[in-house]
Formats: sequence, C-alpha cells, structure tokens
Amino acid sequence: MSKAVLMRILLALTMVSSMVLAGCGGLRDSRVNPANWFGKSVSRPVAAGPSETVNPLIPVKEESIFRRNKTEVYDGTPVDQITDLRIERTRDGAIIRVTGLSTRQGAFDVRLVSDSKGEPVNGVLSYKLMALQPDNTPQGPAVARTLHAAEFISTQTLAEARTIVVTGARNERRSTR
Repeated sequence: MSKAVLMRILLALTMVSSMVLAGCGGLRDSRVNPANWFGKSVSRPVAAGPSETVNPLIPVKEESIFRRNKTEVYDGTPVDQITDLRIERTRDGAIIRVTGLSTRQGAFDVRLVSDSKGEPVNGVLSYKLMALQPDNTPQGPAVARTLHAAEFISTQTLAEARTIVVTGARNERRSTR
C-alpha cells in the first residue's frame, strides 16, 4: 500500500470520527445518558397533619450551670502577611480565597473576619485574616506557616461592592473591579 492511499484512509477515518464525536451532543437529553435516568422532580402537596407550634428539629435552649451563654468569643489575632487574594466567581456570587503567612507554625482556626458584618461600606468590602496563633512554637519554614481561608459572598453583596480588601498585621491585599 502506498503512502498516499494510507494518508487518504487516515484522513477519512479522522473526518468520520470527528463527525461522530460532534453528533454525541444530542445524547445529552436522551435516555441513554445516566444523568437523565431519574427524570425531573415533581412537586406534590403533603397531607396536613396535626398543627404543632414547636419544631422538633430545633432544640430547646436550656440554661444550666454547665451550659450558660453560647455566645462565641473568637480570640484570633491578625496573620502576619497576606500573600494571595483571589476572587472566584460562582453561579450564586463569589468566593474570596486568601492565602496568608503567619510568624510561627502551628496556627489554626483561620477565619476571614469582617468588621462590617459582611456588608460593603462605601463600596468597600473589608476583611481581616485572623488565626489562633501559639507563641511557643518554632518559626519553621514558610510552607509550614502558610494558611488558607475562604468566604462566600452572595450576588447581592457583590453588586454593592467595588473593592474587596483583606488586611493582615503587616500588609493588605485589595481587588478592584
């Protein structure tokens, strides 16, 4: 078989396989696709039962000498440096991903804390990167001191914000649209 005939056969096979692959898009809505096997959900009314004023899924608050006030106090301190800030768009808003570097290794319970309760002030949405940081651990390499935190922002909050600022102990990072 000559090279020219072999090239023509390969070209024909390539064209046929690309056309078959392009036709696979029609299988998205067919019953062959396993994602469509259960079909769409249907809403039905629920039979009315006895009316109760207490929701059994929500526990009743109990006061005792062991369980007093459940307000949480967070004793985190600002992380030394903010090394990276990324805002990743999602369908329902955005995710703020922050990478920081603490002065010592062993930091834990890393949080993005907002002074304005997650609401933009004059178009600026500001956060502080905080962590619980022990004083008695070695400094260690930068890889051991790297911290990550993320926070979700809804589309409504994102529409009011033009700038997102994350502050650490020594620097801040900002992203502007």
